[in-house]
Amino acid sequence: MSTRMATAHTLWPVAIGVAARLSSLSARMVRHYESLGLLTRVVRTDGGYRQYSEADVRSLQFIKRGREMGFSMAEIAELVSLWHNRRRASASVKRIAQKHVNELARRIDSMQAMQRSLTNLLDLCPGDDLPDCPILDDFGRGAAQLDR
Repeated sequence: MSTRMATAHTLWPVAIGVAARLSSLSARMVRHYESLGLLTRVVRTDGGYRQYSEADVRSLQFIKRGREMGFSMAEIAELVSLWHNRRRASASVKRIAQKHVNELARRIDSMQAMQRSLTNLLDLCPGDDLPDCPILDDFGRGAAQLDR
């Protein structure tokens, strides 16, 4: 069932377990995001139980999507702030997203270089019953540099 359909029949506010389920997060992560200040102040009952509004759950869904896209918590905090600011400039959002895309490209390049290196080592490794192993030799050369 989609979250949109689930919220159509939900009586608000909801307890943390329901908010977690509707946002596909654990209750622990909901509390964590709240502790980081990513949610507006959550209302509590007289007994101290958290009560989440539909807007809170939408914020949690927004945060989860940002995490799925690989944004840092600091970037998500900035994006949440911009999302709530109706007078925001889209240029601010684009700047954050572009910086993240650039970082993803850098990380992908680095991972592709690692993949090429390991593939080359795999090609050199006979994979037989003998103890000689170019992969371990290569790793050992890096460790030997620390001994100098």
